[in-house]
Amino acid sequence: MNDSLQKPHYKYYFFVCANLTSIVRKYFSGPGSDYRFVPARSITLPPIDKTDLYIHIPFCKNMCPYCPYNKVEYDKALASRYKDALLREIEFYRERLGRIEITSVYVGGGTPTNLIDELFEIVSSLRKNFEITGELAIETTPSDISEEVVKKLSRWGFGLVSLGVQSFNEKYLELIGRNYASETLDSAIRKTLKAGFKTVNIDLMFALPGQTVEEMLADIKKAVDHGVDQITLYPLFTFPYSRTGHYLHLKKVRMPNLQLRRVMYKSMHDYLEASGFERVSVWGFRRGDPPRYSSVTRNKYIGLGAGAASYLPGVFYFNTFPPEAYIESCLDGKLPVSLKMDVSESMERFYWLYWRFYDTYIPKSQLNIKISKDLRKIRTPLEIARILGIWTQDKHTISLTERGSFWLHLAQNYFILNYIDKVWSESIKQPWPKEIKI
Repeated sequence: MNDSLQKPHYKYYFFVCANLTSIVRKYFSGPGSDYRFVPARSITLPPIDKTDLYIHIPFCKNMCPYCPYNKVEYDKALASRYKDALLREIEFYRERLGRIEITSVYVGGGTPTNLIDELFEIVSSLRKNFEITGELAIETTPSDISEEVVKKLSRWGFGLVSLGVQSFNEKYLELIGRNYASETLDSAIRKTLKAGFKTVNIDLMFALPGQTVEEMLADIKKAVDHGVDQITLYPLFTFPYSRTGHYLHLKKVRMPNLQLRRVMYKSMHDYLEASGFERVSVWGFRRGDPPRYSSVTRNKYIGLGAGAASYLPGVFYFNTFPPEAYIESCLDGKLPVSLKMDVSESMERFYWLYWRFYDTYIPKSQLNIKISKDLRKIRTPLEIARILGIWTQDKHTISLTERGSFWLHLAQNYFILNYIDKVWSESIKQPWPKEIKI
């Protein structure tokens, strides 16, 4: 482990970040907003007629050490019980909300395709209990892809698929713990594209230890040459310093310096735009006009599965994280919610604003409606950001610049993911935490 990870100045750095975060939150959402998760074995759901849906499948056959998400090693018997629990949780929401409209379904993990046949039962249950009107999206890994798997995904109704490629360079595949050769990637991508999905996205990582700008661009070029619809790029440095991340066990991990990260982001941005892609989020670039693949930008959503989060009017909550605890709760007839946080109206408005900036554009008509009560409060910060070149505007839209996208991506890693880290860390240690303040 790199000694620099243990140096005291990192403690001071995070102390400064935490205090700055507190000041910013109080300014925008007011001193009365309480950023605290409390126990909630059951909740009163607000009346809704439609929502998005997230389903978490925590099983993996390749337990990549850099990945911080809630996951366990695949076990056939446990996976079968988990599927039964998911089906029960679906029924819980039907009983409480009725046959509401589901405007999108996103299945993440883990590696959801570890449960490829169980997915048929899960999707069938969703269609039986709700009115599915939007796209079904799923993430998977190249090692899970076969002609049979892509045919089943298509048959089950999935239109948007994301492959977690991360890198085409075998040196970096080995470094991040992938247990397959680069040839597997080419074959998996070809099979997925051949299946005719509406959107095929490739996830790539950058800022890998020792990686050069040229190596990063070589990865991007291979993705572009394959003809995929969308490329999403994530920095590795998101997670090495989080308590939930196991990547610390790898050697020679250090945070890339700011200058290198800045050069990398601008290089990828310029290369993809020159290759016919447009930026559709801070990290995502799309070619043409297929449906956008996004794992995060949902206004309101219900999360199913171990550790899944839900965000509904006035409340944000998490399911219990350990799969065994989740299964026990569901099969015992109880909603598996472990934590909840009340969300004030001002918190909701600024949460919406943050994610619209993440999309890198905001229609002015929406901004005037959504943030009408806070326009005076945001006017000065927005003007300062404009002067600094963070955003530009035309008659109808505020758009984040390339510079603004980089700084938002940096802020997300230092601030937003720190909140997630606190919740995940405690929830992994305790199935039913007492309280978590973020």
